[in-house]
Amino acid sequence: MTKNQFNEREQLEMLTIDQLISEDHLVRKLESMQAMLTFAAMNLKKLATWRWQAA
Repeated sequence: MTKNQFNEREQLEMLTIDQLISEDHLVRKLESMQAMLTFAAMNLKKLATWRWQAA
């Protein structure tokens, strides 16, 4: 053994947002609403494009 010997241990723990935020948390509701609005906006854009080309 030498004087400079180190006994270091490293651990890595990976967490996801799903593990940190409960199912009924407001953040999840807001995320869901944002996804629905994005989807609705995409469909409205498609519909407007389709109607404009069909005329």
